[in-house]
Amino acid sequence: MRTRENHAIVLGAGMGGLLAARVLADHCAKVTVLDRDALPGEARPRRGVPQSAHGHTLLPKGGELIERFFPGLLAEFGRCGVPVIREDPDEIRFEAVGHHLAGAAPGPEAEVHVPSRPMLEKGVRERLARMSNVDIRDRCAVEGLRFAGGCVTGVRATSTDGPLHLDADLVVDALGRGSRTPVWLEELGHPRPEEDEVKVRGTYSSLQMRIDPHALREKMVLISATRLRPKGMALFRHENEMWDVSVFGVGGCKPPSDLAGMLEFVADFAPAHVLDALRSGQPLSTPESRTFPTSRWRRYDRMRAFPEGLLVLGDGVCSLNPTYGQGMTVAAVQADALATALRDGTHDLARRYFRTAAKPIRDAWNLAAVADRAVLGWRTGPLPLPVRALAPLADAFFSAVANDAVLRDRFLRVFTLSAPPASLFTASTGLRAAHSLIRRGWGGSG
Repeated sequence: MRTRENHAIVLGAGMGGLLAARVLADHCAKVTVLDRDALPGEARPRRGVPQSAHGHTLLPKGGELIERFFPGLLAEFGRCGVPVIREDPDEIRFEAVGHHLAGAAPGPEAEVHVPSRPMLEKGVRERLARMSNVDIRDRCAVEGLRFAGGCVTGVRATSTDGPLHLDADLVVDALGRGSRTPVWLEELGHPRPEEDEVKVRGTYSSLQMRIDPHALREKMVLISATRLRPKGMALFRHENEMWDVSVFGVGGCKPPSDLAGMLEFVADFAPAHVLDALRSGQPLSTPESRTFPTSRWRRYDRMRAFPEGLLVLGDGVCSLNPTYGQGMTVAAVQADALATALRDGTHDLARRYFRTAAKPIRDAWNLAAVADRAVLGWRTGPLPLPVRALAPLADAFFSAVANDAVLRDRFLRVFTLSAPPASLFTASTGLRAAHSLIRRGWGGSG
């Protein structure tokens, strides 16, 4: 594959696919994005992205990369009424494993932007459509790949006009959790990738609401499950005073799929003012439920050989427990890894890209896995020794974080993917945590 003289095809116009296309546009003569849906001109959920009906947020690292790829886009969102969480500690309520992290504001250099998923996709899609070498084609269903000599040479698809046979120098599978690359690898004579899994057995129910702006000062409410209470909730204030409201259960605990049932599901742990705001809110949609059996990381970075002309990006590589809000940011760091790999040319591109992407993915994966293990215990299935060792300490750590502003700020940088988890494993952090626990006379939260 020679840059500036080639054609790249991206399969899927979700966030992973759109960001991949943006990166490729700097290196390819032409980029074609294919999606099976009729892509809407307005910001609304669509069938091919069922999770768009549920709550989303753009963590600081994701916002930083979005702004790098599309300068000025975050300011455009601000003019459209998209909330931004900065330094005001009253704008976010965060309860981690039963501990209220009061004052958990990201700070002036780590803004959290909260566009709805449809708003974010629409903004990115419109920016891409303005690029002269990018063609976004909707209502195109991918049927398979074209191969020659063990290399991927194009795509077979079906559009409203009939069958399509498109040549390509590079194909990027951004089909999300429905990625077909494992099957395509077998067709090419390669093994499927190894898979790391965390069994979550999660279900979440969500709807959109309009809530009186005076009823909630918060712009975001995150309450995680705990060891003795396998359920939680997440509220995100988006543009137009619209809120995404999600309630979830893990370990087989299933929330109801009607509004009255959802409110009853959270009544025993939701803060009183939050519950009152929800009860007086105006539903804008009917509740939708979605299951999430496992977090899965396909370890393409460990494969000894990978077919030339093919890459995978987004949830097809790593899909995480959605209750932590990391998904769009993890897609963005994979796109950044692709940009890094392409700067060094296209020789051995797949190996270099997958290994570069594995580093930030590992940070998000380990953070989520420790939290899941702390709540679910052995029910997560077998996990690496470091995760098993750290999970029992999570309750004590969050007890310390809840009562120490410095620890809280360090943890938030890690949680928002602005700093690696290793930054927490320092002597000063350990001493502060121990001192906080001794001072407070720590006892587990359950």
